Amino acid sequence: MTFAYLTTPLLGIVDTAVVGQFGDAALLGGLAAGAIVFDVVFTTFNFLRSGTTGLVAQAFGRDDAAEEQAVFWRAAIIALVCGVALVLLAPLIVAGGVWFIDPEPRVADAMASYIVIRILAAPLTLMNYAILGYVLGRGEGALGLMLQILLNGANIALSMHLGLALGWGIEGVAWGTVGGELFGAAVGLAVVVGRFRRAPRLTLARVFDVPAMSRMISLNRDIMIRSFSLLAAFALLTRQGAQLGTLQLAANAILMNFFLISGYFLDGFATAAEQLAGRALGARYEPAFRRAVRLTAVWGFGLAFFATAVFLAFGDMLIAVVTTAEAVRALAGAFLPWAAFTAVSGVLAFQMDGVFIGATWSRDMRNMMLLSLAVYVAALFALSAAFGNAGLWAALHVFLIVRGLSLLAILPRRARESFA
Repeated sequence: MTFAYLTTPLLGIVDTAVVGQFGDAALLGGLAAGAIVFDVVFTTFNFLRSGTTGLVAQAFGRDDAAEEQAVFWRAAIIALVCGVALVLLAPLIVAGGVWFIDPEPRVADAMASYIVIRILAAPLTLMNYAILGYVLGRGEGALGLMLQILLNGANIALSMHLGLALGWGIEGVAWGTVGGELFGAAVGLAVVVGRFRRAPRLTLARVFDVPAMSRMISLNRDIMIRSFSLLAAFALLTRQGAQLGTLQLAANAILMNFFLISGYFLDGFATAAEQLAGRALGARYEPAFRRAVRLTAVWGFGLAFFATAVFLAFGDMLIAVVTTAEAVRALAGAFLPWAAFTAVSGVLAFQMDGVFIGATWSRDMRNMMLLSLAVYVAALFALSAAFGNAGLWAALHVFLIVRGLSLLAILPRRARESFA
């Protein structure tokens, strides 16, 4: 799953490269602005992936195949309803994005074209979240990798063909995304539905079971609040960085890519934590739960130190690839260690998120995220005022560490209650 998640930033790089071939800064700006809008929109609905993983893992752990099916179909129904709603709300999403980003007119036009086309894939994108959540809940990482490679691979191929070969530009990239999501959903549904055909028929009453549906909605609500809080933290960091000047903002934007790549890198083992913890809880077998926590901690910290070492060793080379501006290169290089060590300071937060999502202890995860956000806001304004850009990065480290430690602190009590 680490390899699967790393295909996502690769897709963004290819889309940027395709549009960049037209030599029009307005098109690149429109693509970047549109991508930000979709980051916000789809991060909001990421609960369809993680929430489904936790519930399926628990059903898998207690050998309840019918409930595995039911969880998937509940998630699929929510995905379709929310996806269609997003398509209908496209004009408002465009208007809101243009108002918030406030780009120049030509950038706004390119951004609107991209959003209006790509939003058509919303039901398919959310359906792919549900499919991936089901697959990962069963611990089928190889199948998850295959589905992500097919989805993002088709997206990349179509974006290059439509955007470059046919000369459709930014519209071609957007249609490439629609086609990739359609292909991914078709393959994923064929695999999942084909599997269900060999299982006992599921009744509608089981799918629409009110307590089970309420539990899924409650879980999804808490994960959505957690995701919004995370977005708020990153938006505040960008805003405060902008107050320090354009040069500092540009350097921080480059360095944040190191943090985001670390996030995708660590998401693979966090997903393993979701499945292993959920499966152990569903089976009511505490020794397996304890082993899952230890195992994902060891692997998580190992991967985090590896990522940090790579960034420290090759970070200056990567910065030089991203920008040719010497002043930005120098400033980004000076703050590189702050970005490189985010993998280490954030690894416990990733692991604990995985454990708590798998165990469906979403209320605790939500509450500790809100607590961490409050500490972060206080640290951000205090440290940035005292230490400038170093204070911004220090506040980010505080945020990540508080998230991890706060969840770790309540883990033993929550485990005792759940396995009592």
